[in-house]
Amino acid sequence: MLDLVFKVQPKIVPVLDREFCPASLYNRKFLEAVNSSGKAIPLKIAIERGNGLISTYETKVFDDSHEMSKANFLYVERLVKTLLWVKGGWKVTVGGSESVGNFIKEAYSDGGIREFDAKFMSKVYEKPFTVEVTDYAKVPQAKEETNPIGRHLEGCRIGFDAGGSDRKVSAVVDGEAIYSEEVIWHPKLNENPDYHYEGIMDSIKRAASKMPRVDGIGVSAAGIYINNRVMVASLFIKVPEDLFEKKVKDMFLNIAKEMGNVPIEVCNDGDVTALAGAMDLNDTNVLGIAMGTSEAGGYVDGHGNITGWLNELAFVPVDYNPNAMVDEWSGDYGCGVKYFSQDSVIKLAPAAGIKLDEKLSPAEKLKIVQNLLSEGNDGARKIFESIGCYLGYALAYYADFYDIKHVLILGRVTSGEGGALIQDFARKVLEAEFPDLAAKVQLHLPDESNRRVGQSIAAASLPEIKK
Repeated sequence: MLDLVFKVQPKIVPVLDREFCPASLYNRKFLEAVNSSGKAIPLKIAIERGNGLISTYETKVFDDSHEMSKANFLYVERLVKTLLWVKGGWKVTVGGSESVGNFIKEAYSDGGIREFDAKFMSKVYEKPFTVEVTDYAKVPQAKEETNPIGRHLEGCRIGFDAGGSDRKVSAVVDGEAIYSEEVIWHPKLNENPDYHYEGIMDSIKRAASKMPRVDGIGVSAAGIYINNRVMVASLFIKVPEDLFEKKVKDMFLNIAKEMGNVPIEVCNDGDVTALAGAMDLNDTNVLGIAMGTSEAGGYVDGHGNITGWLNELAFVPVDYNPNAMVDEWSGDYGCGVKYFSQDSVIKLAPAAGIKLDEKLSPAEKLKIVQNLLSEGNDGARKIFESIGCYLGYALAYYADFYDIKHVLILGRVTSGEGGALIQDFARKVLEAEFPDLAAKVQLHLPDESNRRVGQSIAAASLPEIKK
């Protein structure tokens, strides 16, 4: 963990987390110091993901000769981490500062502070994770490509949403859901992938029976999917590695074959949520943030397209406070999962004077706090106000990587009065600290029942049916 060099003072402080150090404010302070130092040098970072696609980011850091050059390491380490989890990638190229590049190379090596991230990305993209240090001019140029996935409403389609506690399916004919069904299942508890395959096929065949034919299948599911293959997904967390490779990776491709080689498109559920919002708003540049078991993200760009980026905001650092809570999985601190999920509610409860029984599940603890809020408990109110503060500052950070016009705030954490408090305080932060962003970005709390219908239609709209 690297020490903070600059102190920041938020105008609106989360009342239950006085040490909160927003990434958005710290980075601005760092860049102000760099630009006024007379010793600024350009730095360029390229992140290569699947199919040769490359995202680039240009910034500035202190020259090595400057007395504050050590501040470069925290700034760039957090930046590279963010780029990896927003864009996705197996190769990082750093150009402009050899010392910074070598630091990043060491961080992502075996035994380095970002070893988890390197191994995760290697698994996703099925390539050894690599960091290359080079001259600024030799950093690869950006090569972005977005596809107009979704918004196809013609024909007889199936929309399937694979949730962790239930699976939902809809039969959609010319953009109208004529049949929908939810079935309770337990994919995260089952080691046998046949359980998952049979459950998915059962739902899809039920929907198919309601239509004269099936023209295409769209799938929305938590996890990372590349070319319709399952790379990493919590639905299959209990499946042994050998069975995952043998039966899970190509599961949806095999389902498409069994259904008559119909077109299939599999997307992260966050992206499908953003697509559903974009379709409902009839607009573009939509960022969806779902606060539930973890923090899920999705994005629709200015062309109305899903980008193919990872959008795994749970791993993106939003708080540089070195004493921030550590994510048990990645071993990193200050990341979104502890700020925009039920973990955040539980984390803040002691400071709010709320004692929760350790024997309860996280979902049960969240429900207790939500019930206290509905009864007028002041501590519970402060929890959701604090999360709203977190969100306002995080949105300013996310806006460095996404062009945003609309933000959808979703998930069980936003149910009831808490959602309105989160929305209100996020808006207050934007207006106080980032007025230009406040004038541009609209925050939305979609109705849950309407969102479910919209989600199934958006999922069904994913595949393109070629005549």
